[in-house]
Amino acid sequence: MCCQKWILAAAVAVSALSGSLNASQTIEQPAVPAPVFASTQVAQAQVARLAEPGRDRQSLEKSVVLIRSVKQDFDYVTPWKQKAMRQSIGSGFLIAGKKVLTNAHNVSNCRYIELKKENIAKRYPARVAFIGHDCDLAILTIDDESFFDGTVPLELAEIPRVNSTVSTYGFPVGGNRISVTEGVVSRIETDTYVHTGADAHLVIQTDAAINPGNSGGPVMQNGKVVGVAFQGLLMAEGIGYLIPTTVIRHFLVDIEDGKYDGFGSLGVLMYPGLHSPGYKDYLKVPPNEDGIIVIATMMHSSVESILQPNDVVTRIDNYNVDNDGMVRIYGLRLHMSEVIETKYIGQTAQLTFYRRGKLMKETAAVALNRPIFEQARQYDRPPRYVCFAGLTFVPATRNFLETWGRDWRTDIPYYLRYLFSYSMQLNTDRQRKEYVVLAEIMPDEANSYAGDFRSQPVESINGITIWGLDDVYKAFKQAVDDFYTIKFMGNNRTLLIDAKKARLRHQLILNKYHIPAEARSEGNL
Repeated sequence: MCCQKWILAAAVAVSALSGSLNASQTIEQPAVPAPVFASTQVAQAQVARLAEPGRDRQSLEKSVVLIRSVKQDFDYVTPWKQKAMRQSIGSGFLIAGKKVLTNAHNVSNCRYIELKKENIAKRYPARVAFIGHDCDLAILTIDDESFFDGTVPLELAEIPRVNSTVSTYGFPVGGNRISVTEGVVSRIETDTYVHTGADAHLVIQTDAAINPGNSGGPVMQNGKVVGVAFQGLLMAEGIGYLIPTTVIRHFLVDIEDGKYDGFGSLGVLMYPGLHSPGYKDYLKVPPNEDGIIVIATMMHSSVESILQPNDVVTRIDNYNVDNDGMVRIYGLRLHMSEVIETKYIGQTAQLTFYRRGKLMKETAAVALNRPIFEQARQYDRPPRYVCFAGLTFVPATRNFLETWGRDWRTDIPYYLRYLFSYSMQLNTDRQRKEYVVLAEIMPDEANSYAGDFRSQPVESINGITIWGLDDVYKAFKQAVDDFYTIKFMGNNRTLLIDAKKARLRHQLILNKYHIPAEARSEGNL
């Protein structure tokens, strides 16, 4: 499920690469400068209850590990570059199969990872075996078998009850020993995972302090893991969040075939409008039925050919949907997306809905169903680009938009803001793969009058409609005698580039600005 919310920060401690990690380190909120961790509580309550019932102190020492990583993020304006390296500290814990489970944000964009156990000086190099950025989870493996000597893998439990007590274990900054904080489960609901900023899954809220460095550590109850600590609330103290075992198990089952597919969706927008009796009558829904109204379906989505605007979904599989779009599952009232979260890519869900008073049932496949304008932050993949005559073109993504800084949502050009917010409704081109933006101009006589067109989405080049970055590359490879004509969305002005001069200066510009290649793409350009 995708949604947008900007109140969370991931609980990983970071620093500049030079120097050692210390208590002055701040918490990482990817692509946003100077993030601040929500909880100002320090680990004063840390030693009070270090041993969970059913587990002794020694076994926990061998199960929870400190994770040090060296990261290097990408530059999304000049994509052939990378930013300065930095270090981060997080936590993790052993699970069955000689694996370490942690948060994806602890090890994303990493150059190097090492693990350390409490009371042991040796550090063990590790590598990422699987990573799920949409659910903020990762599996690490260690080649040195001695790391597992005497270790005890932790077991997963079910979802804890609200008002029950849990204990958070990890290595918050300021010390090298395991810390534990105790708190009460206060809420269980669907919310945004800050790592991508767009994906939403089930979260458990607790008042146990989750400080920088706690990310990836286990949250325990009765000697078993009920969640993974991963983020806190910026606008309040003493509120932390953990990833429940329903999400963890989904991730672990998903990777059993050797690859991670991700959490799926149906690709539909819905509106809780049946609270109005008049609206229910207008849509001819029986008085005793609850449900949620379809606004639109995503192009190419699983339900594009199944659902229509003003359809009223009343049931998913065996779960009744109420007027708020909620269902009863796990003994809780949760968003209907949780039913889809129990499934894997390629599995199906049965939809029961009313269309103009007629009861209908259809089967829909669960798929990724990602939007044309990607709402989620991307990691671990070098950004794609095309650079011709100093004009640098990139896909329009959240990563690119966040280069405007903390207030990027208000500071980005209005047309990009419009596309980002409404691309699902605006795009009518079934061939479109993405939007493309003129991200940067490497100054040269070949492009000296192009500055006004920076950061604008491209519509066409020499009459070729730009449906994706590959089209930009192909357009500039065409034989042109006079000018390259570049048109932009929402702009009546045309950028003209002298074709002969551009071709003559192209390689010189690449050399002058140390651009290693004229393009980078996932496919063959």
